[in-house]
Amino acid sequence: MNGERLTRQKILRTAAVLPFVTVCGLAAGFIVGILCVALCSSEAPGTRDYIVFWATAQQLTHHANPYDEDAITRLERTAGLPLKVKIGYMRNPPWSLPFIYPLGFFSARVGWVLWFFLLLACLTVSVRLIWILYGRPRNSRYLLGLSFAPALYSVICGQTTLLMLPGLVLFLRLHRTRPFLAGIALWILALKPHLFLPFGVVLAAWVLISKSYKLVAGASVAMAASCAITYLIDPMAWTQYFQMVRTAKIDQVSIPCLSYLLRDLLLPRSTGLLFLPAALGCAWALFYFWPRRLVWDWTKDGGLLMLVSLLVAPYSWIYDQGMVIPALLQGAFLTRSRNLLIALAFLSALVEVALFCSLSHPSAMHQWTYWTAPAWLAWYLVAHALAREPRNVPSPDL
Repeated sequence: MNGERLTRQKILRTAAVLPFVTVCGLAAGFIVGILCVALCSSEAPGTRDYIVFWATAQQLTHHANPYDEDAITRLERTAGLPLKVKIGYMRNPPWSLPFIYPLGFFSARVGWVLWFFLLLACLTVSVRLIWILYGRPRNSRYLLGLSFAPALYSVICGQTTLLMLPGLVLFLRLHRTRPFLAGIALWILALKPHLFLPFGVVLAAWVLISKSYKLVAGASVAMAASCAITYLIDPMAWTQYFQMVRTAKIDQVSIPCLSYLLRDLLLPRSTGLLFLPAALGCAWALFYFWPRRLVWDWTKDGGLLMLVSLLVAPYSWIYDQGMVIPALLQGAFLTRSRNLLIALAFLSALVEVALFCSLSHPSAMHQWTYWTAPAWLAWYLVAHALAREPRNVPSPDL
């Protein structure tokens, strides 16, 4: 009987670990495969997003307008961007220009390799810091963060989202002990401020109640330094940026997220409707925060806030969902349900399948975007609900 029980436990343990091995194997395969293809291919290195950043940096290093349509078009086509792919502009606010400025000193291919490994390092370091933040649990659940498909997609696209992830994690780690440094780290979220509207509303309320003014000072110093560097690089950056915003008409672009879906279903030509989910999210965030204001803990309460912020953002892409890794790993470390961990691995694997399909059918990734943000939120809520169930037995090996 004991032998049969041990055999059954080994089989169950192997079955539980298999999804993690599969997801991590797919993740490693994507990373190695994309890197090899990019290095060996004669076409444009990386993707359109990276090429946009590289072209913008080239303009900056040559003291030219980083939003000049003719120049950007010429640079992107020269770098190998196919004619069937539309040119793009860097839509981040001008204070983000210093981050991509060094790319202007490298060729497109060399710059992509450096950018690729920088983003991969941001992901790896962030997951390591999250693991430390939640008590160095003795299991392999951190692999869910390293293999999280939206984050891998961000690496492949060369998107700036993963540059913000270490800033969020450092804020969670330092906001009580070193608020000034936490503010400096938090400032990097300003690369994409539209992703953090409910988060930002609660942050402002928390600062006022907790009187964490050193955090504001740190963020202000970092913002001032970034704006000063931007001015030295391109004194006309803000004027050029607003000219681009007026002509780019981003509100007319089809973006697969909740706010655009709602607008397309109700009033297809309404720009204001894009901000309705965010407004409701901010109202909910204050309602959620106020009863907890005196005992608020960002490491425990901030995860749900980040998930909701991403869900109701005025616009977002699937690679932006890498910002929910701290929340998902918090739930993974907390839950006692092995099945729930397998479910998260499976959902991530589905997105990895869409990644593979998008190599031949780029629209496939967009079709998989609508359900992902709600799915991460639902998973997090279930993980916390099951964590309160005393009957579940933790599995330290997974």
